Amino acid sequence: MARRLLVSYLVVLAAFTLTMGLSLRDMRASASEAELLRSGYVPLQLHLGEALAQQNVLSTQLNHITTAKNSADVREWIDTATRARPLTFATARTTAEKMQTDDGSVAAFRDEVLKELAKIEDDLRADPETFAKLFQLLSVDDRPATERVHNDLVKREADAAARLRSLKGRVEERMAKLGEVAQARESRSIKLLVGLTLLTLLVGVAISLYARRILKPLAAVTERAKAVAAGDLTAHEVVADDSEIGELAQTFENMVSAIESARGQLVQAERLATIGKMAAHITHEIRNPLSSIGLNLDLLEGEIAEVTAGVVAPDSVKETRELLAAIKNETSRLARISEQYLSVARRPQPTLEVDSVADLARELLAFVKPELDQHGVTAELQADPEAPLVPMDESQLRQALLNLVRNAREAMQGGGRIVVRIETALGGGVDICVDDDGPGIPEEARASIFDPFFTTKQRGTGLGLAVTREIVEAHRGIIVCEPREPKGTRFRIHLPSAADELL
Repeated sequence: MARRLLVSYLVVLAAFTLTMGLSLRDMRASASEAELLRSGYVPLQLHLGEALAQQNVLSTQLNHITTAKNSADVREWIDTATRARPLTFATARTTAEKMQTDDGSVAAFRDEVLKELAKIEDDLRADPETFAKLFQLLSVDDRPATERVHNDLVKREADAAARLRSLKGRVEERMAKLGEVAQARESRSIKLLVGLTLLTLLVGVAISLYARRILKPLAAVTERAKAVAAGDLTAHEVVADDSEIGELAQTFENMVSAIESARGQLVQAERLATIGKMAAHITHEIRNPLSSIGLNLDLLEGEIAEVTAGVVAPDSVKETRELLAAIKNETSRLARISEQYLSVARRPQPTLEVDSVADLARELLAFVKPELDQHGVTAELQADPEAPLVPMDESQLRQALLNLVRNAREAMQGGGRIVVRIETALGGGVDICVDDDGPGIPEEARASIFDPFFTTKQRGTGLGLAVTREIVEAHRGIIVCEPREPKGTRFRIHLPSAADELL
């Protein structure tokens, strides 16, 4: 099958190459002939026509010169014409000389035209003196001598006009032949294209019929592939067939069996890897709080023993309270860590209601203001009053924005400024930007900051931004991290508007 397809393709390719080669050759020839017409034959024909028109008018004036009432005016006109004639011949000769071509017949014809123009000019070179002699005889009224000179001039000018007419006709004949050749070439190109089209159609029909017959068993393989795509990985027996399709079906069934086996192993491996990863993170996160709690409990136990033994006064409880506060803080930290892991494992689907993001951001910044003030951080809200409403789950989106604001605050250890901007997106929807003046996030880390368990903090869980992205995507939005100039980081959230959701 592959060989037959290849042979068919090569047949069509050879025909196409031949047709294109002939077409390119004809196009080059047509372009060359068009240029020859444009810059050679057409200008030459026009200049020869101009010379012939001047010659005809001169002959007409010459025929009536002996009977003219005002011979002085005729003489002045003839003098002007004879002086202009060399310029006309020079222009025609220059045009013929510009016909530079590799075609031998064109070059030979060009040389003939130049030779004939030169001969006509040589034959007419003595005309000015003869005209002067004619005008002199007319002035002395010598009729016999005047008739002889006049007849000689008329014959010479008529002969020059006839030769110019013949030369012009030969140029027009060459132009007509070029047109005929171009028409024949166009007709041949059309025939070649029609033949190539028919050949391609014939080969295509033949290959289609052959492929349809050969590939008919492929329908069963296709149906089997659809079933596998739908999740059916049970092994099926294949009817023995030595054809390429039979080999494909057997290979496909082997692949399905291998996929089923590999999927089971992969699921098991991923499950174990996830459990191991989470266990490692949980162990790492709770080790320090537990150590701190254990140490503080030991100290507290010593304090109680000293109070019991009477070494320390029972009312000296300041240090005891400090130890209890430390234990309470570490216990709260463990509770927050547990809550973060549970939020990843059991996050509910958002309940969307159309509301204003600006109002939500304003309430959030008011809520975290004491926390920000304690760390020397100021927050500013810049909200576009024309920003559209968006469908959102208020509690989840609030959690996402709170994560971003707290990340920005933690990035500015020495204090700084957070700007939350709510603006209408160019393509519709709303953009929420959270900017900070911190040191920024390295470029190599920006690609991984939304991955679960990835963190650049010493005491972070790596779940805050992962949860934030999960919330944004559940709202059919996107979140990106961008650098700011000269320093700092920008988190940009794009949410579709309520109108976009209806579309």
